[in-house]
Amino acid sequence: MADGGVMQQQEFSPDADDPRALRDALGRFATGVTVVTIQSDTGPMGFVANSFAAVSLDPPLVLWSPARASRRFAHFARARDFAVHVLPHDALPWVARFGRDGAGFDGLEHGHNAQGVPVLPAVLARFDCRQHATHDGGDHLIIIGRVLRAQCSDGAPLVFSQGQYGGFDGGTA
Repeated sequence: MADGGVMQQQEFSPDADDPRALRDALGRFATGVTVVTIQSDTGPMGFVANSFAAVSLDPPLVLWSPARASRRFAHFARARDFAVHVLPHDALPWVARFGRDGAGFDGLEHGHNAQGVPVLPAVLARFDCRQHATHDGGDHLIIIGRVLRAQCSDGAPLVFSQGQYGGFDGGTA
């Protein structure tokens, strides 16, 4: 450590009967927060996800991984087109809106992209995607999307780490 302190570490083997230790260890990796949207047969739908990553620049591919236990899982698993929205630091209310039992798109002004997918305003980045491949990911499905269009703007991201949401101040280490 830079300050000369000693970091206490625990070693363990992941246990399916008690996933908390693994979940806590994975939570040490800070992630951005996204909302993935689709146009389903029942209307516009959104899904909060921090399981988002770049896969390839050529071809342009990204991935995200919805939980199979989600009530909305089937809609997102079969969606041909989707949009991934990277949330800015002040968009915490959208996490509740698009999380479990949230209001979703009810009463929310929004637009649509060229594929008819609902899109959110004022995000740091948006990736309009077409499903390219899916892979079994245990209790999640890994969805790989080919990026058809992207947009970005300046600003600070909403960050998720160790079970909490926060911001990133852009400081140097």
